[in-house]
Amino acid sequence: MDNRSTGRTAPAGWPTGAVEHALVGREADMERLGAFLADVPRLGGSLVVLGEPGVGKTALLAAVAGRAGAAGMRVLSATGVQYRAQTSCGALRQLLTSVPESREAARELPALATALDFTRGRAPGRDEVAEAVVTLVAELSRAQPVLLVLDDAQWMDRASAAVLGRVVRLLPDSGTGAVCSVRLGDESFFDHAGLPLHELGPLNEAASEELLSHCFPALTARVRRRLMADAEGNPLALLELPAALTDLQRTESHVLPQRIPLTQRLQATFASRITSLPAPTRHLLLVAALEGSGNQLIVRRAVEGRCDLKHLAPAERLQLVRIEEATGRLAFRHSLTRSAVVELSTSDQRRSVHRALAKACTGVPDQRAWHLAQAAVEPDEQIAGLLEDAAGISARRGDGPNAVAGLVRAAELSPDAAERARRLAHAAYLGTILTGGVRDVPRLLDDARRAAPDGASLAGAVATALYLLNSYGDVDTAHRLLSGAIALQPEPYDPADAALLEALSTLLIVCVYGARSELWSGYDTAAAKCAALPDTLRLLRTTFADPARALPSDWAALDAAVEALHDVSDPIRIVRIGTAGAYADRLGAMDEPLRRTARGGRSGENNFPAIQASFLWGSHAWFTGQWVELRQVVGDGLALCEEYRYPLRSWTGKFVLACVSAACGDFTTARDFADQMDQWGASRRAHAITCYAAHAKTLIALSRGDYEEAYQQACRITPTGTLAPFTGHALWALLDVTEAAVRTGRRDKALEHTEAARDAGVDTVSPRLCMVLHACAALAVEDDGAAARGFGEALSVEGAERWPFDLGRIHLLHGERLRRGRAPARARHHLRTAADVFQRLGATPWSTRAEQELRACGGPLHAGSGDALTPQQREIASLAAAGLSNKQIASQLFLSPRTVSTHLYQAFPKLGVTSRAGLRDALERLRRP
Repeated sequence: MDNRSTGRTAPAGWPTGAVEHALVGREADMERLGAFLADVPRLGGSLVVLGEPGVGKTALLAAVAGRAGAAGMRVLSATGVQYRAQTSCGALRQLLTSVPESREAARELPALATALDFTRGRAPGRDEVAEAVVTLVAELSRAQPVLLVLDDAQWMDRASAAVLGRVVRLLPDSGTGAVCSVRLGDESFFDHAGLPLHELGPLNEAASEELLSHCFPALTARVRRRLMADAEGNPLALLELPAALTDLQRTESHVLPQRIPLTQRLQATFASRITSLPAPTRHLLLVAALEGSGNQLIVRRAVEGRCDLKHLAPAERLQLVRIEEATGRLAFRHSLTRSAVVELSTSDQRRSVHRALAKACTGVPDQRAWHLAQAAVEPDEQIAGLLEDAAGISARRGDGPNAVAGLVRAAELSPDAAERARRLAHAAYLGTILTGGVRDVPRLLDDARRAAPDGASLAGAVATALYLLNSYGDVDTAHRLLSGAIALQPEPYDPADAALLEALSTLLIVCVYGARSELWSGYDTAAAKCAALPDTLRLLRTTFADPARALPSDWAALDAAVEALHDVSDPIRIVRIGTAGAYADRLGAMDEPLRRTARGGRSGENNFPAIQASFLWGSHAWFTGQWVELRQVVGDGLALCEEYRYPLRSWTGKFVLACVSAACGDFTTARDFADQMDQWGASRRAHAITCYAAHAKTLIALSRGDYEEAYQQACRITPTGTLAPFTGHALWALLDVTEAAVRTGRRDKALEHTEAARDAGVDTVSPRLCMVLHACAALAVEDDGAAARGFGEALSVEGAERWPFDLGRIHLLHGERLRRGRAPARARHHLRTAADVFQRLGATPWSTRAEQELRACGGPLHAGSGDALTPQQREIASLAAAGLSNKQIASQLFLSPRTVSTHLYQAFPKLGVTSRAGLRDALERLRRP
């Protein structure tokens, strides 16, 4: 039975799932070889499959041979063996004796009988033998087509290679085909120059993951990603590397080693060409492998006095390394070649190279620190301090895994037990807020306690509190632990104390989820003892924790922080500023940084910021109507929450999905999410989570037309007539509270709530909230004229179309009011616009309501007339009809391409078209009298 990816028999002890006939990720390759097979009976010919070691050439040839046999072809096969290349005509003998018919036919041809030692006689020339082979296969093909399969042709003995190299060139029009596999870069007696080639590349990411998941289902997602990165799509490596891990490492209970060791089979595959290199070349390769970045200047400095870059030539000829023309970097052709170079060295050689690299890394302190740490064999506080500083640099760059690894290594090098414990606790903290390593926290904290049993570390308290909060939602215990640890610090608090600032940041997040005044009073007391706070802490306290009470100066500071984010790489800062701006509609200005941070989870790095960024962007997408993409991005974040065990954080994503589900009429899904939030949050006194639940249930009730239920649920968020303290959702629920109050006959409550929002200055926070507040005031007032003016002010807010669901609701409310005020003609425009908006969003219950109102007005359900186009939509549609791309339009109108796309998406149904192709005619119809 064939190995699933390499075609070889699986070694003993491998998982049985690793042995199957099916190939993974080779559909295009099989299609190419299948087309070749189909032409063999008519045209004959040869095809050479080229590929790196372990890439699956054998598996592909085995699959081709199987397909050929199933199609009625006779298959003759031979395989070159690396250490038997000296056996004369060994591969030729294997080929011609692989089936009884060819063995008997070979005995009848004198040249072959002699060459294969069936008889004694004059030794024939190689051309004579080659022609005899062609004669033999041509004779066999008369009965049925013949396929020659030559695997690992680079290792065939000289005589066989010379004969078969001639044979494969004589096969066209013979009714016989040949498929040969040749390893890239190996010297060979088999000459394939000029033959048709098919290069077998590495597996893509999806196929790599499928192979690993099938053969090693117990691997966690993070371990799979690490193995995929090391294997670079090489199937043999994907199947072998897991064997080098312990059971605990495969399930991620222990930190993965910095370098996964190669199995004996992998080492034999990738090391064979390295051992034959000259000693200076091998030393140069070791320096390049441990340097890692391919910086030729550093490599040259590190090898000075022992060798020179000219000694790289033998490795370049074997295609083990190359100099990239674009960057000048020294690159290994495959990462496993680098691993093999390292594994073939001794520990003393590696330490010596690290010392040389540390000396060469002048001006690059973080790299120098790492090389010194790798060279060290004894605890050294100076190196530990340098490495801790390097970990800080990595954290600010957004390289969470490297930061955590640096702190753990710094702890190992710490002579002082208290310092060792502090660094381990800090590693636990960074693992929680960056890499998503919440499961590693207990182990790191246990190590810290063992290092200093009598020491109470502030960093340890922070890591423990984060673990309790994120894993269990234990708000109260986390609050007590942090408050107590902070209170033990000498006063006044030192604003330069990084551990203290981390403690205050964590305490703030605990208070956010608890959302209770008594929790916040403890935070405010502690924060007041610090002479200066980072802007992120100040903004989170004012614009996120209690946005209804933020001052104009707070919003100005937030806008400045958002503006400065475009060149920021620190994912923690990005998500903290994003969080500070969430309730104030600032997330649109952070689209690129948030997307960039969310993508960090796909590579298995910075998973916790990726979770937060996914949900922040999801909140923005909810208001801006990007609901299709919202489901994908939020779904990715929820998958990370499940993988890394962040149940608390998952509720933010589930809240956004509940809102979309409610608006679209999927009440079962929305209700399930809301009930889960209620149950989870109430049992932990996490008021923020029960607020999510109440808001979702409010939207469910509004979408169903159950206004009394909507009012009761909305009052759980905030009582009417006030904006509850420490409840940011009070801003998001303004229209919900007001509509529910008016529709249940509580107009006085609606007026009180509108006045409270106006007194809080909500209309100055963002254009969207200004639009919503105008609509709330119009909805609450009894006078129809005042209502019309209020709705008009709401709809005239600049950029109102950016928030389609809110805009649709306002059009619907305005249209309903006009219809009941006996102004059906004016009502129809607003109701038709509302119906169109809701239909585009997929908000079925709302579009149904708008259509019912439209029918009551006697208007058609679908206009397609363009009368609802905004001036900007009309201008964009005209430019698109003239043939300009979204990018060109964006440049001309000083917009983003995404904004242009959104406007076109909104304009199509208004014009009654489905694509750009119909824009010209639709706009022409509008111009006709």
